[in-house]
Amino acid sequence: MDTTLKTGVVKQQLSDILLDISWAKIAQKYFGKSSSWMYHKLDGIDGNGNKSDFSYSEKLQLKNALFDFSERIRRAAENIEP
Repeated sequence: MDTTLKTGVVKQQLSDILLDISWAKIAQKYFGKSSSWMYHKLDGIDGNGNKSDFSYSEKLQLKNALFDFSERIRRAAENIEP
């Protein structure tokens, strides 16, 4: 098993939506963290510039946050009357 820490993997997986979402708001609303925390996580570094990544539980939390956010967008779209 490869134990090498691969940084920035989550950022690559989110590349399609990366510029369309306020990651600062995601960090605050779903993690209770600062925008710099989220951007460091996405860049695969910690606050000291060392290699780091989302933990398993943080990945699950991010996944659920994006599911929740997508559902909120869908509900908002459904409320638009043509």
